[in-house]
Amino acid sequence: MTTQGIADDDSEALPLLAVGTTADIYLVDEETVLRRYRDVHDATAEAALMRHVAEHGFPVAEVYSAQGRDLVMERLHGPTLLVALAAGEFNLHDGADIMADLHRRLHAIPAPRRAGDESAAGDDVVVHLNIHPGNIVLSESHGPALVDWANARTGSLDLDTAMSAIILGEVAVDSEGDYSRAARAMLVAFLAVADGNPLAQLDVAAQSRLNDPALFAGEKSLVVPAAALVRQYSRDVIIGGEPTAS
Repeated sequence: MTTQGIADDDSEALPLLAVGTTADIYLVDEETVLRRYRDVHDATAEAALMRHVAEHGFPVAEVYSAQGRDLVMERLHGPTLLVALAAGEFNLHDGADIMADLHRRLHAIPAPRRAGDESAAGDDVVVHLNIHPGNIVLSESHGPALVDWANARTGSLDLDTAMSAIILGEVAVDSEGDYSRAARAMLVAFLAVADGNPLAQLDVAAQSRLNDPALFAGEKSLVVPAAALVRQYSRDVIIGGEPTAS
């Protein structure tokens, strides 16, 4: 077994480290993990974008190989920001600052150019489209680092900010959830410090969430009220002053 490719039979012997919505993470060794998508998937574009942002100094796991539905990557040691927030190791404003900082650093990276394409990239930057506390690892090697690059591409930074806001909003409007009040407060804090204008791409972000096949029906039912909450709080920020979570 090498990091150039891991056969299906070999992966069955690997410890299962985490289960995601579309992929599973296996422990290859203490410093290496295998991310394997469950369905037919080409992970090479994801790997290329991760390598691109790494070349610009962005905190991301090193990709060792990408083949078919497999990514073999550096293992990031450390808790997620979500776990750290739940444990009280960071307050919600600290968490919002970490999220906003990763947005700013990512959006400063120019869109990669295709071979032979000398045209200007316009306003497009690298966007992750899934930045939230559960996808931020407080790693020993890179500091706060982003994982789960399945949705990443080039696009508008406003869309990236809007997507993060809606994801926080979905938790905030879930009255049956354990973290509804905390998520509402963190959404307020994030909107106060995030770059870009989430209102400019809020409808696009909401439709993208509604079209996401990984979301269950119950989760999709939260998207529209979440977008309404983001719209309300964003307008408060634009008018001036930090909105009050209620």
